[in-house]
Order: sequence, then structure tokens, then C-alpha cells
Amino acid sequence: MIDSAEFYTPPSRDHYFMGIAMAVRERANCRGRRVGAVAVLQNRIISTGYNGTPYEMKNCLDGGCRRCANPEQFASGTGYDLCICVHAEQNALLAAARFGIGLDGSTIYSTLRPCFGCSKEMLQAKVRKVCYLHDWSHPDAQIHEEYTLIQSQFPDGIELIEMDDPRAPWANGKSRV
Repeated sequence: MIDSAEFYTPPSRDHYFMGIAMAVRERANCRGRRVGAVAVLQNRIISTGYNGTPYEMKNCLDGGCRRCANPEQFASGTGYDLCICVHAEQNALLAAARFGIGLDGSTIYSTLRPCFGCSKEMLQAKVRKVCYLHDWSHPDAQIHEEYTLIQSQFPDGIELIEMDDPRAPWANGKSRV
């Protein structure tokens, strides 16, 4: 008799943690993109986050965020000062802080390449590396240059993790499925 365990190959750590970030994003409450993030330290999950409105505020999907409710008024990469949604990476950082868990030396797995603001915040928290599933770039070339510069400061880099994402159209705001 052949033991089926002989033929099982577990996912790489990167695919494992990104798979968990994909599961976390299922709780995201945003009309645009739905993002999940997982903070990992010494190969252990220490915090998670998904994007949505602050605690006890009207959810984005219920019209709580003016920017998200009116996408035709705001070009990609603009209107963040009006958006009340907290990004997945921010929520992962804040959850760790709330419970007194330091992120120094950690890796963040995010289902979307982090924005400029989240990148700064992760650097300030001493995150060493960022792994992401879907790319994002600022539409303004001059701003994108600064975005690339700030992300080059992660000591262990920023890395695209290539893996299948059957929910990509939903997660990236291309579908309401």
C-alpha cells in the first residue's frame, strides 16, 4: 500500500503565509480593493490585518467611505486624505502594537504591494521585508520614483510572490462577485 503522505509537498513558507493573507482579506470591507496582511516574526504569525473602516464606524460597503463610494471622482492613487479606510498593513501594525508585540525584524505578507504611507509606517516599525501578491504602482511617474525609493529601504527587500489567486478579480476591485 502506498502512503499518500509520501507524495505530499507542503507549500513554501512564502506561499503558506501568503495563503493566510489571502484568507485574512476575505474580511476586508472596501468597495475598491480588498487586501489582507500577515506579520511574521521568526516564522510565526504575530499579527494580521485587512482593510476597512475604523472600529465602530459605518463600513465602506455600507457607504461609510466617501472616496470608495464615489470612485468616478477619484483617479487611482488620489483622494487618500478623504478615505477613512485603514489599510491592511496598517491594521496589522496597529493590532501588534495594541497587544504589545514588536515588529522589529518581521516580514509583512500583503496581498497588494503596499502604498507609500504603509511603506513608511512599516519602515518605522522596523519591518525587514515585504512580500506581496499583486503589484501596484502610483500612476504619477515622479511620485512613483519616490515610492520606489522608500521601498528600497527595507533591509531584506520587497518581493513579489507568484502564486495562483482565483479571487484576484474580486480582491482587486474588478468584479463585485
